[in-house]
Amino acid sequence: MAVGLRPFTQRTGDGAGEPVLNTDSGEELMHVQPGVSIVLANRPPESPGTLYISTQQVIWLNDIDRNRGYAVDFLSLSLHAVSRDPEAYPSPCIYTQIETGDDEDESDSSDSEPTETLDLSKIKEIRLVPSDPNQLDTLFDIFCECAELNPEPCDEEGEAEGHNWVFSADQMDDAAGDAEDAADHFSANPISGIGYSNGDHDLVQNVLQLQIDDQRFEDAEEMERETNSSHH
Repeated sequence: MAVGLRPFTQRTGDGAGEPVLNTDSGEELMHVQPGVSIVLANRPPESPGTLYISTQQVIWLNDIDRNRGYAVDFLSLSLHAVSRDPEAYPSPCIYTQIETGDDEDESDSSDSEPTETLDLSKIKEIRLVPSDPNQLDTLFDIFCECAELNPEPCDEEGEAEGHNWVFSADQMDDAAGDAEDAADHFSANPISGIGYSNGDHDLVQNVLQLQIDDQRFEDAEEMERETNSSHH
């Protein structure tokens, strides 16, 4: 069950150090990235902090206010991607979507409520904005690696609730075969040309199959026109 975004303030060294991890469950720190701002939904970015990525969760701690921090388990992340499109967001960032178990739209309330009273469990997307955009690809790779360590739990039939899949423009070309426009369709996404999702893989395959079938239909029509022309 996804728990969504939650407050996190547990630090080592009298509250001034790194986050306290659940070492009893085997949690390990994978990466530390200083100089990262966090954006909750459509709110303004908070003052820079430090991003900690462990084998189980993503943690952001404010560098100034030691009592402010957030964490989200990888099992709660339904998608993460690199965003470099200024029309989607002015600064290059890691964009993530969070499963909250709440279908209600939180956009109005999250924009108006002060952070102190904001219901973090209703936040469905966050952006992590590093001061050095060159770190985005490294952060994305680590997100992918840690997400693979946290697969969706299996249901009673032994099948996963979701499908973990990684896609890129080149892989879309391979999957689509002669439907070359498939990669262009997904690379036109305003988030990024590369992303990771726990979403519905069957949906992507259906889209690709539709594009392949459309291409074959066009080829068949062209062959029929050529045959008719030869008969005349």
